[in-house]
Formats: sequence, structure tokens, C-alpha cells
Amino acid sequence: MDLHPDIIIQLERIAAAGIRFLPTPQLSHHFVFERDGFVLLVENKEGRFGSVGSPGLLTTRGFAPLVEKNGRKVFVAKDYEQEATPEQALAINQFFTELKAVLS
Repeated sequence: MDLHPDIIIQLERIAAAGIRFLPTPQLSHHFVFERDGFVLLVENKEGRFGSVGSPGLLTTRGFAPLVEKNGRKVFVAKDYEQEATPEQALAINQFFTELKAVLS
């Protein structure tokens, strides 16, 4: 995957925020970031960071985004559902907010 030179600066800021860049060569259209077991997909726009997607978990059934379901926060994937604890909901929201700020 070819990265634009400006990305190095952003990756340093991301690392300083305790966020890891996960190499995923099989996902050419997205970058994957992880912190505290949560993941975020970020659009790969010709080697630059694009839109930040929904945060979630990587499970044995694939990516499980955090969604609101019947007034509850739930991680959902095919044949998978796990209710998020209040602590998880807070941590994943902070992760999303901080990564979005670094990429702005």
C-alpha cells in the first residue's frame, strides 16, 4: 500500500494518542486502527486518510460495529450480538473522537 508522505506526521500523532495502526494488506480501501480492543476503519483515499467509519470490535464473525438497538448500545455482526457496557461505550466514543480529531 502506497502512503502519501503527510501520513507519516499523522501516524506519529496517532501513536502518541495510544492508537495502533494495524497493517491489513487485504483491505486496500481502508486503514484499520485499534485501541483497547476497539477498531475503526478509515477510508483509504489514494494513500491519504478519508472518512472515519463506525467504531466496533473485531470478532470471530468479523467486524461488529457499535449500534443503538432498542435504546441499548450493542456490538452487532452476522449471528453475533454483545451489549456494550457503559465503560465500553465511553471508551469507544473517546477513541472515535480522538482519532477523528487527529485526522482533521
